[in-house]
Amino acid sequence: MSDAHGIARDQLRAFIERIERLEEEKKTIADDIKDVYGEAKSMGFDTKILRKVISIRKQDHDERMEQEAILDTYLQALGMIPAAEDAA
Repeated sequence: MSDAHGIARDQLRAFIERIERLEEEKKTIADDIKDVYGEAKSMGFDTKILRKVISIRKQDHDERMEQEAILDTYLQALGMIPAAEDAA
């Protein structure tokens, strides 16, 4: 086998090993997050709402406002909330 193949093999092995380490770290972090949610739940917090709050905090302001406007439009169309002109 030529040196080029040996180098490529070594690089491939290094990439695979790095990915495996990162996957293990990701699993550890996911377990830690699960523990925090469990702790919050034991303190009386609603974990579904916590997840929603975290999701909202990840969005920028404009994106959040756009999604809320679309949601309101859909809810109004379904009669689940009063239409904007009905509220006035």
